[in-house]
Amino acid sequence: MSPFRSAFFFKSIASLADAPASVGEIAFVGRSNTGKSSALNTLTGSQLAFVSKTPGRTRLINFYALGSERFIVDLPGYGYARVPEATRASWEELLGGYLQTRAPLCGLALVMDVRHPLTELDQSMLGWFCPTGKPVHVLLTKADKLSRESAQKVLRRVEGEIGAFAPNASVQLFSSLKKSGLEEAQAVLLQWLDASAPRAVSVALGREPNENPRQDRGWRNKSPRAKRGNQPGAKCLKV
Repeated sequence: MSPFRSAFFFKSIASLADAPASVGEIAFVGRSNTGKSSALNTLTGSQLAFVSKTPGRTRLINFYALGSERFIVDLPGYGYARVPEATRASWEELLGGYLQTRAPLCGLALVMDVRHPLTELDQSMLGWFCPTGKPVHVLLTKADKLSRESAQKVLRRVEGEIGAFAPNASVQLFSSLKKSGLEEAQAVLLQWLDASAPRAVSVALGREPNENPRQDRGWRNKSPRAKRGNQPGAKCLKV
């Protein structure tokens, strides 16, 4: 059985100091109202994430356990929530610190509405995250809202454009309603989690781990250097 099917809510945090011990985790993020919660529920086959009609409801970092100290992590949506500036600044500090400094983070699943992909905020998110060198997988959700031909055209366009923002990104169509693209998404994300395991296994068996942890985990750091201001807590997203 897919490990995603055994996922269960573990905890919510408002500070990185409260994050659980982890050997590998995948973060889900996206502009509010793109279907992120629905995609998570489809991936896990359960109603883990709350689907709200009010965009921006997720205000904490939510950890869903997959067992063996591995997690799916649901991050706050950005760009739509109407909140006080002090609250927004707190979110930005939490989000930026997590994405840029969380060592067990294997990669980022970036959710975009297929009808409105690669918005300015999505591009800012990629510019914020990609200097880590970790992979990005884009889910173009709500693919059922377009004809097959139109959806394929958007897919090809995003594939052609995303390299300018995230050289190590992959893209796929996804529909929570029709559950299309589910197996492809699970395969990519599971590969990331599996790639995080060899170093721990080799140490347990008494073998010398690879001196380059990025090589151990299959990371390709081809991203441009981070621009000034893209540091944890920098206000580059309107959360």
